[in-house]
Amino acid sequence: MSAESFDPRREARHRRGRIFRWLCVSAVWFAGITLVVLLVKVTADGLAWLSLDFLRNYPSRIPARAGIRSAILGTLWMMALTGAVSFPLGVLILPVVIIASREALRAVPPSLREASYGLGATRWQTIRYHVLPVAFPGILTGTILSLSRAIGETAPLIMIGALTFIAFAPTSPLDPFTVLPIQIFNWTAKPQADFHSLAAAAIIVLLVILLLMNATAILLRNKYRQEL
Repeated sequence: MSAESFDPRREARHRRGRIFRWLCVSAVWFAGITLVVLLVKVTADGLAWLSLDFLRNYPSRIPARAGIRSAILGTLWMMALTGAVSFPLGVLILPVVIIASREALRAVPPSLREASYGLGATRWQTIRYHVLPVAFPGILTGTILSLSRAIGETAPLIMIGALTFIAFAPTSPLDPFTVLPIQIFNWTAKPQADFHSLAAAAIIVLLVILLLMNATAILLRNKYRQEL
């Protein structure tokens, strides 16, 4: 590089860019390694406690008899109620549903709307029969991912009344309930090591549920796209 073309400010920007990129790559690697270590530890601690009895039993003060039946049923109740409210109205998990729906609608080609108008369709007919069917896979995917986020966050669940110890299954939306994240939080707060292993087993169950929900979102999105 000749002396005339040398620009100190440009070189400084390039240097800062390289440093920032290195920091970003390092952060991604650190987060990935940390996640792998946590998953390995949770699996090692909790896998031995996974059984049908663990899924069928209610919480107990005796680790060998403790299970997550009430937490699973409470989680299913909460998912059903959250979906019934959030899908048509877009509340509880408002930002994620709105953003996913907006992006899905934006992804609809403008030419589709113009062709519909050109054939004499009204605005509502265009939205009902052309825009929404094309955008529906993205909206559905966003809603399912929002539900998986809703059942995985502990603090909002505490705010809406989830309890830490429920030894029975809820039978209506007005019954006291608990969910998996709250049950995990309760067990990790206990001093006994066996309860920590139970929490690890419950984490594995929660991860399986979340992975199944995400896989369902992907399968439904691909199915509707193929039909379109």
